[in-house]
Amino acid sequence: MKAFISRWLVLTVAAAVMVAVLPGMEAVGEPPILGIAAFALFMALINASIKPVIHLLALPFTILSFGLFALILNWLFMELASWLAFSIFDVGVIIDGFWWSVIGSIIMSIVSSIVGSVIGE
Repeated sequence: MKAFISRWLVLTVAAAVMVAVLPGMEAVGEPPILGIAAFALFMALINASIKPVIHLLALPFTILSFGLFALILNWLFMELASWLAFSIFDVGVIIDGFWWSVIGSIIMSIVSSIVGSVIGE
């Protein structure tokens, strides 16, 4: 449980940086960090539960497309996390399109790696 909470906090920081840097992302909530935290919660849940299985099943398509299919999966996971956050908590992160999601996932990956290394995750 402690590992999940630390992963959620790391993803919250990464999502906050992503929203702050990208004009194609918008946090909805009062204060906006609630939307970012809800989005990060569902990203953490997706990463812990269905992402490993889906990536394993999609591995042949990812190899055949030279990794481009993984971009589509990451976009779908970000859209799913956003939809779940809005559906359940009425707050979240609005993603303006596929390419903003791709750039956002790259930023989240870099920032979460850095923050995870700093806190010793």
